[in-house]
Amino acid sequence: MRAVSKSAMLRCATGVAALAILAGCEGPLDYDLRGQVGGFSTADAARGVTTNRPAPDARGVITYPNYQVAVAQRGDTVASVAARLGLPEGELAVFNGLKPTDQLRDGEVIALPRTVSSASSVDIATIAGTAIDEAPADGSVRTSTLAPAQAAPAPAASGPEPIRHQVKRGETAYTIARLYDVPVDALADWNGLGPDFTVREDQFLLIPIKNQPAPAPQQAAVPATNVTQPGQGSPTPTPPSATQPLPEEVIAPATPAPDVTAEPPTSQSSSALGLPVSGTIIRTYDKGKNEGIDIAGQPGTAVKAAEAGTVAAITADADQVPIIVVKHNSDLLTVYANVDRITVKKGDRVRRGEQIASLRGGDNSYVHFEVRKGFESVDPEPYLK
Repeated sequence: MRAVSKSAMLRCATGVAALAILAGCEGPLDYDLRGQVGGFSTADAARGVTTNRPAPDARGVITYPNYQVAVAQRGDTVASVAARLGLPEGELAVFNGLKPTDQLRDGEVIALPRTVSSASSVDIATIAGTAIDEAPADGSVRTSTLAPAQAAPAPAASGPEPIRHQVKRGETAYTIARLYDVPVDALADWNGLGPDFTVREDQFLLIPIKNQPAPAPQQAAVPATNVTQPGQGSPTPTPPSATQPLPEEVIAPATPAPDVTAEPPTSQSSSALGLPVSGTIIRTYDKGKNEGIDIAGQPGTAVKAAEAGTVAAITADADQVPIIVVKHNSDLLTVYANVDRITVKKGDRVRRGEQIASLRGGDNSYVHFEVRKGFESVDPEPYLK
């Protein structure tokens, strides 16, 4: 009987001690053991609120000031994303610790190894390089579907730039969420992780941005002044026209607008390249925004080869508008986009001034003409003088 009493007293003392420990804890009880272990707690992270990830552009690209990421679409592979953005599939795969054939989840974020421009409708360097390297001996024509043209570069995502974390061996989504004090489900939403929150070594993750409270509006201090009725305390000024006549207006003669009409190419021209179309230059070269010049002319006007060479590629954009790439000597390429009624095929030899296509009709009656030196775009106009 005495032993039973001692056991009961021991259980009672243990229960009282446990209650005392629980009573001394601050905040809700951390049932999943995320906090109160080694002085490290993620309870606040689990209760944190983050903003939504910015929406990507039409190609699935989110542009930040210092980097870009791509958001995969349903059915995408690394290779299909690379083709859509004009990047080498091997480079994109290695940068993200993947293989070109790896299937991507709908909404999965992959990092881009370098900036992709949205100002140009096609990556001419990739098309031309591939066409030259893989040209079949029979001279057959290969076509490919490319991303639609963008009118202007995609604007950078608004708001602060998120941290880009590269996963190291042994890290999990949970440890990364704790490291940056963000909810793990927000980390998964921002990066398109699967339901098991699996991450892989060398994967790049965007760390969600936390909601920031808006600063309280501050009203500027207004110095106290004596209020007077309108018209009191100040004399009415005399209008200048009442005391002296206005000075005579001198109008400078109008400066004639510069003539940017392109002269028709001739075989006697001493320029390095001949103009592909007789018309007017409506848009000049701007590196990174417009990789060539646009020359407008009458619908149906002949588009001619700027120099003798070989037709290296014939392709089309997403609207099935043809593009021609001609390879010349000295590692020089010329590109003729937005054309119609092509009269040559891949592998053909063309002469300078030979018709290769025609201008389209309506508002699209212009040719986008590029000159590329070693696949890098250069200003065409110095070659035309």
